[in-house]
Amino acid sequence: MRRTKDGKGIQALAILFFLLVVAFIVLPLASLFIKMEWGGLQGYLSAPLVVDALRLSFLTSAVSTLIVVITGTPVAYVNARFEYPAKDAIDTMIDLPVVIPPAVAGLALLMAFGRRGVLGQHLSALGIDLAFTTMAVIMAQVFVSSPFFIRQARTSFEDVDRAYEHAARTLGASPLKTFMYVTVPIAMNGLVSGAILSWARALGEFGATIMFAGNFEGRTQTMPLAIYTAMQGDIDASILLSIILVAISFIVIVAVKMLTRRGLIIAQD
Repeated sequence: MRRTKDGKGIQALAILFFLLVVAFIVLPLASLFIKMEWGGLQGYLSAPLVVDALRLSFLTSAVSTLIVVITGTPVAYVNARFEYPAKDAIDTMIDLPVVIPPAVAGLALLMAFGRRGVLGQHLSALGIDLAFTTMAVIMAQVFVSSPFFIRQARTSFEDVDRAYEHAARTLGASPLKTFMYVTVPIAMNGLVSGAILSWARALGEFGATIMFAGNFEGRTQTMPLAIYTAMQGDIDASILLSIILVAISFIVIVAVKMLTRRGLIIAQD
């Protein structure tokens, strides 16, 4: 009898904590939708602050994701397939932007590529200024989002059965053709989910962007920066942009879960 009562007590406590955690997460997000003035939605959507932030965010995040996929795919493949000196140290450095504070990432970019930076001073002498430009936004997004793709892509390449690659090679396929027509298609679900995660991280980037690119409307002011700016005078515009980012984040998580689940099903088959 005591065990039964103890078991019920533990179960009730677990349910209580479960409800508290869910409520703690759901309530703030639901509050955005509750506090939004939906009657003026059309006006908020046409506001210059919102329009410029949406346009710039989607443009820069798309470009940065493309750069991450093009440059990160070979890096992930090399880390998945080959051994080289200081591999663990380099792999750790690639993952470092995930854990360092975004403000530190922005300051590091500024010290490297700013007008007086290690490399930036030489670029500036050639008339190339990167800091506080739209290009700086893209660079900040690439810096903080690339680990999300590279990590996922590496795992996907590691999961590819090398027997398929060996079979393609014995049939006369070159290493490049084997990679393009065998390895990549098998790892595609993981690559796509990594690209989606990278894009979402780039879309929501704030700290590194404001440090390295500044907060200039129409040039470097992405949605997170616009939310910060609108908080000082137009709370409804900031709530609208926040709702858009929440909706995108939700869709991203669902998409990644579906791709991951599909990849597991294919692997089992």
